[in-house]
Amino acid sequence: MKQQTTAMPENCVAVIGAGPGGLAAAKWLMAHGLDPVVFEASARLGGQWNSACATSAVWPGMRTNTSRIMTAFSDLDHAPGSATYLTQDEMLDYLERYAFVSGLLPTLRLSTRVESLEAAAGGGWLIRSASGGRERSEVFRRVVVATGRCGTPSVPEISGLSGFSGSLGAIHAAQYNGAERYRGRHVLVAGCSISALEIASELAYGGARVTVANRRQRYVLPKLISGVPTEHAMFNRAAALLGGVLPPPELAAGLRAKVLAVAGNPAQFGAPAPDDDIFAAGITQSQQFLPAVAEGRIAVMPWIEEIDGNRVLFRGGRRGEFDGIILGTGYRLSLPFLDAATAATLGLDDVHMDLHDHTFHPDLPGLAFLGLYDLVGPYLPVLELQARWISYCFAGVVPMPSQAEMAEGVGRARAMRAGPPAVPMHVAALGFARNAGVDPDLSARPDLERALLFGPLSAVSFRLDGADALPDATLRVQGAAAAFGAVAHPAFTAEEQAIRGLVRREALSSAA
Repeated sequence: MKQQTTAMPENCVAVIGAGPGGLAAAKWLMAHGLDPVVFEASARLGGQWNSACATSAVWPGMRTNTSRIMTAFSDLDHAPGSATYLTQDEMLDYLERYAFVSGLLPTLRLSTRVESLEAAAGGGWLIRSASGGRERSEVFRRVVVATGRCGTPSVPEISGLSGFSGSLGAIHAAQYNGAERYRGRHVLVAGCSISALEIASELAYGGARVTVANRRQRYVLPKLISGVPTEHAMFNRAAALLGGVLPPPELAAGLRAKVLAVAGNPAQFGAPAPDDDIFAAGITQSQQFLPAVAEGRIAVMPWIEEIDGNRVLFRGGRRGEFDGIILGTGYRLSLPFLDAATAATLGLDDVHMDLHDHTFHPDLPGLAFLGLYDLVGPYLPVLELQARWISYCFAGVVPMPSQAEMAEGVGRARAMRAGPPAVPMHVAALGFARNAGVDPDLSARPDLERALLFGPLSAVSFRLDGADALPDATLRVQGAAAAFGAVAHPAFTAEEQAIRGLVRREALSSAA
C-alpha cells in the first residue's frame, strides 16, 4: 500500500540534525515565529558531543580546543567556574541546557532518521523518515540541513593498509577511545589535523612510543598564548578586516610572522620545516605536540608510501614497525539522504558543494544548508550567525538573496574548488553577520572599539546592532574581551593602533 504523504503547515520548517547547528537553527526559527521540526537519528541531542551518537568522534577525556567564551551561543554562557577548555560531558550538558531554556525540547524528534530528502512534485521538500519501525512521508516548504561536516571518516588510499598486521590494528581517529590500550606500544598516527596531534600527544604522554606521519608539515599554534586562548588573538575582527585591505602575499607574510612570534617554527622543535607560504602549509593546533617532539616523545616522518604487514615504508625510504595505526585524516562531506538530482545540482562530492555563501542555491528554493563547511577556529559563534541569517530570510526579517546574487555566489564557490577547502572562522563570522545585518557599527562605540577589534569574536559581540540586539551585550562584550587579562581597557597599543588604521576604512564602510 502506498504510504500517505502529509503536507506540513506553511509555518513548519524541517531541521535535519540536533547538534549545535541544528539546535541554533531551531532556536532562531522559533524566535521569529516559525515552527521547527528537528529530526535527529540518535536517541539524544548533541551531535558530535553526544558520545553515544553513531557518528560522534569524541573520546573519553577529550576537551574543547577553543575556550568557553568562544564555545558558546550568545543567549547562554557556560556555568560559573567552568574551566577554560570544557570536557565532552560539559559540552553535552551545555547543549541540553540550551535546548531546554530555548524551549526546543517539544520540537525534537529523537531516534528519527531521515531516509531521503527530495524536491516535492508540487513545490517544497519531501522528507521520508523512520522511527521505531514507523515510516513517515512529509512535505515541508522549507528545510535546513544541519547534519555536520564530521560524520563520515576520510580514509586515504595507502598500499597495504587493509592488510596491516600490527596487534592493535588500524583505525580512524573517529574510533579512538583513549590511550590506555596503547601504553607501552609503538603507534603511528597519520595526519596533521588538530585531532591527530591531540591524540598523538595524549598517547605520547600516556606511555606509548609515537610516530606521526604528515603529508605536509603545518604551522602549529598552541591553545594558549601568554595565558590567552589562541582564538582570541588569532581569530578576531581585526584579522578578518585585514584580509579585506591587504594583498594575499602581504597577508600571508604578516600571518606567518605572527605565528612564528607566538608559536615558533616547527623545525625549532625537531619537526620538519613547513612551507614558507603559510597558506600553502596550513595551520593546526596543539598545546603539547611540539614540546613532545622536542622531548623525543614523538618522532615525525614524511607521508606513508606503503604498508607490508606491520612494517611501514615512508616517503624518502625510512621504515618502521608498528603495533597500531590511527588515521587522523579528517572527514568527507556526506549527505546520503539527498536524492541524486539535488546532489547533482549542488555539485556534491567528498569535499565541496556549490552554494551561495555556504547556505543557499538559486535552483533549490526553500532549502538551506548550515555548518557543512570545513571551518578553522571556533564553530558555535559562526553556526549561530548562519542560523540567524537563515531564520531572518525565512521569516522575512531580511530579504532572501536574489537569484542573481545566489548565482554569483555559486560561481564563487565553483571557482574556489581549486583552493584550500578550509574557511577561517573570523572570515565566515563577518560574512554571515553582514548578510544578517548584525555586524556591529564600530564608529558608534569608540569605548568598545578595541574590544570589538582585538577581543574574541564571541557570539554576543553580534548582539549589539540589528535584529535581536541585547541590552546587556556591551557589558558582556567587555567582559569577554577582558577575560584572561587580554583587552581590559579601551586604550590601543602601538601595534593595535597601526592595525586599526589599516582596517578602519574597511570596518566603517562595512557597517554603513
